[in-house]
Parts: sequence; C-alpha cells; structure tokens
Amino acid sequence: MAFLFIATSALPRTASADSEGYKLGPGDKIRVTVFGEPYLSGEFNVNANGTVSLPLIEPVPVAGITLSETEGLIKQKLAAGFMEDPKVSVDILSYRPFFIMGEVSNPGSFPYMADMTVLHAVAVAGGFTPRAAKKKIFIQRGTQSAIPAQNNTVVQPGDIITVEERFF
Repeated sequence: MAFLFIATSALPRTASADSEGYKLGPGDKIRVTVFGEPYLSGEFNVNANGTVSLPLIEPVPVAGITLSETEGLIKQKLAAGFMEDPKVSVDILSYRPFFIMGEVSNPGSFPYMADMTVLHAVAVAGGFTPRAAKKKIFIQRGTQSAIPAQNNTVVQPGDIITVEERFF
C-alpha cells in the first residue's frame, strides 16, 4: 500500500481536479473526448478570439466558461445534426501562461503551474533584483485593476504580476 501511495504521489495532479471553477481563455489547451468517435476527439487550443475549432461543427466559443459548460456546448452542437446522444468529456492539458514584469531577473511570460503563488512566480522569473520593493507587488486579473499582492497570493493563469522598484 505504501508503494502505491508513493508511486501515485509522484505523478502530477490532473488539471481537471485543479480546475473545477476555472474559466477557459485564449492560450489554454484542452482535450476533447467524444466517446466512440476517435475522429472527433483530440487536443485543441483556445485561440485568440476565445473559440475552439472542432471537426464537423462551427467554432465553439469557450472563453469565460467552465469545462462542464464547454462539454454542454459541444454536446449541443454535435447533437444538432451529427450524433443522437454524444458523450463528451473536456479536460485541460495546459493553462495559459502568466506574466511577470518589473524588478525580477527575467521578466516575461511563463507556463502556469497549479497552486502557484506570487513567490513561486518570482522564483520562476529568476528571483528579485537588488532594487525590488518586495512589499510592493501588484497583480492584475483579466480586465480588473491591479491589486496589491503578497508572497502567498495565489496566481491564476493569465495573471500579470508587477514587482515595483524601491527608491532607497
């Protein structure tokens, strides 16, 4: 039993377990499985306009909706003329990146990892520069204004993190 726990704990957590309320957006990569239909199943990117292009149906607008809502939309579109009762499953393969700028060694865009905090994001970006104001960190989500963040603030895919410069 202990071996089973060790073996399974070394595996990465599935994205679907971490993403119950997660809303899809451009840059996310999903796997769509239509049971019994391998030609309709596959891996798809959410493109810049927030849609996913699947075989046989017109692009599905998925930006801003959850995985279960995405499954429902795909089922609905497939049932409208192609299949009688489609069984569809949608999982996240990879999240859109987060961005970090300001007083970090390597500002830029980085792949998102589950359970990431601001401090993890700073570490991924090479750490603080000597001029970083470690208590003046801001995070912007979507269209909302930047809000103050602390080292333990949870980062979400697509977040923009800014580390301010200190002046002394």
